[in-house]
Amino acid sequence: MSEPETSGVNPSQVRPVRLRDALLRARIEAADRTGVVVDLRDAEVARLEILNDALDPLFAQVPDQIDLFDRGISQGDTPRLWIDVVAHIMMGRDKRMYRFVQDTRFGRLVLAESHDTAVIVEAVTDYVARRIVERERAMVVMPEPQAPATEPPRRSRFWPFVLGFVLGAAALFGLAVVAALRSW
Repeated sequence: MSEPETSGVNPSQVRPVRLRDALLRARIEAADRTGVVVDLRDAEVARLEILNDALDPLFAQVPDQIDLFDRGISQGDTPRLWIDVVAHIMMGRDKRMYRFVQDTRFGRLVLAESHDTAVIVEAVTDYVARRIVERERAMVVMPEPQAPATEPPRRSRFWPFVLGFVLGAAALFGLAVVAALRSW
């Protein structure tokens, strides 16, 4: 039995193929060939998994103490790759276009849209950087403003309250005396 020919390819130049990547590509190809809804959903999930793998180097650089991001794929009716609580990536209408959106109080904002994973990775990188800067700014403790030296010292509000209470009680007592004298 003879050994298979390598047709002039150096074994050190052969790039190892991950089985997971090959399975994802096979699922996408199968979904492209068939029109079954389940296969289309599987293709969406497979594309989101490919994008999730492409985002691994980015999230490996995020410091451990920053817990803003909770990345994961939800398997609902519309599969989504969540970046954090308000931002996610879903597939467009043609099931091949990535759509990176952020939910705001005014509605959904499309941050990026492309067929290319590199464009979406770049948009997510910018988003992550902005979120980290927002977190840093929120964590900064602003110094308490100092009162100007020319301002007079604050007076207690207790004594005006006591004076008002005593005057009010005296007025009510006087009113009661006047009403009692009229009824005689």
